[in-house]
Amino acid sequence: MARKRVIIMGAAGRDFHNFNVYYRDNEEYEVVAFTATQIPGIDSRLYPPELAGRLYPNGIPIYPEDKLPELIKKYDVDEVAFAYSDVSHEYVMHRAAIANSLGASFILLGPKHTMLKSKKPVIAICAVRTGCGKSPTSRKVMQILRNMGYRAIAVRHPMPYDPELNRVRCERIASFEDLEKYRCTIEEREEYEGYLEMGAVLYAGVDYPEILRRAEEEADVIIWDGGNNDYAFFRADLYITVVDPLRAGNEYTYYPGEVNLRMADVVIINKVDSADAESIHRVRERVQKINANAIIIEAASPISVEDPAMIRGKRVLVIEDGPTLTHGEMQFGAGYLAAKKFGASEIVDPRPYAVGSIKETFERYKHLERILPAMGYGEKQIKELEETIKRTECDVVVSGTPIDLRRIIKVNKPVVRVRYELQEIGRPNLEDVLSEFIKEKVEGGV
Repeated sequence: MARKRVIIMGAAGRDFHNFNVYYRDNEEYEVVAFTATQIPGIDSRLYPPELAGRLYPNGIPIYPEDKLPELIKKYDVDEVAFAYSDVSHEYVMHRAAIANSLGASFILLGPKHTMLKSKKPVIAICAVRTGCGKSPTSRKVMQILRNMGYRAIAVRHPMPYDPELNRVRCERIASFEDLEKYRCTIEEREEYEGYLEMGAVLYAGVDYPEILRRAEEEADVIIWDGGNNDYAFFRADLYITVVDPLRAGNEYTYYPGEVNLRMADVVIINKVDSADAESIHRVRERVQKINANAIIIEAASPISVEDPAMIRGKRVLVIEDGPTLTHGEMQFGAGYLAAKKFGASEIVDPRPYAVGSIKETFERYKHLERILPAMGYGEKQIKELEETIKRTECDVVVSGTPIDLRRIIKVNKPVVRVRYELQEIGRPNLEDVLSEFIKEKVEGGV
């Protein structure tokens, strides 16, 4: 019987995972290509034979997504499998229309076929959009578990931007030296450095069956730290979903964020300190309508800076987390809030000073105005970010990205780092929830 020909649409994350756990050794299918989007420089590569397995001795080519129509025709494709995140429901169905109009079926693999079962208890932290606050939530869960005396290991959603995918098949990151070892990008560091600063260990990479096996060897509890608004790769015993009232309505209009909301045991309504009361109320109503059984926790994300006096009365360049501003569609973040709170005289528009791919980012994402996204998916882009900062006419750089940019770039201006952590308001809180979880799933056995 002829194998079904499949194209997997992705962005160097969910696509590779779905292939590894569902298609890799499945003789009913032939994956003829991946397509890639969202992340600069991930197309025109090869998913290597060493990862692709015995059915793919030559590996699998990766093409830009805009070539999808011609690829469907070229390979006489039977199915197009959509496998990336943080896109509107409308966006997904436009891709379905392209596939269907050319004769191919369009599919979305679900948790039953893609979630791995762990031998250890798993807590998943996911979100309805990029930039809701998964990372501070994950770190808070990590700290609570460690305070209880349990060895918690974080496993991060994949960000395999290294062209040599075999090098990052299974990454164990326990020190800042490991960030250099794996040639981590700014985007990776934004997710990893917070764990390292608290002395925690995390795993990431490409091959999550292998990553899970390794993590299980040293963990009492595994924390799944999600990426974008994707749902977890591991079957969770406790599923926590973070929502954002600054983007009220997005919790049910973006894929697969709505999946996370519907699967949640706990929903955290974050940023109640910066959102208006009406938006918070709307989000709470929507959560209760979609998932009436979820425990709801309200939380703030209070900001702090190293030296507020460096901001007061100054012309500042504000830098924020890249993905949150770009496909996350936020117009500002913690850096902007800090600049306003601590009395900057002006927030300088970086667009006239942008170079290379940073300039292209502004051209693509028209909603960005006075905020510089910390784009750094590779060495060249990091240099272009550095040059843009150097060229910008300002007194101080206010950095709201989760990493210390001074570790990887050198600029000609003082940098003030902004920090923010999750702070629950009222009860129940995460400690209440985790105490019950530990009692049931760890002490009582999963």
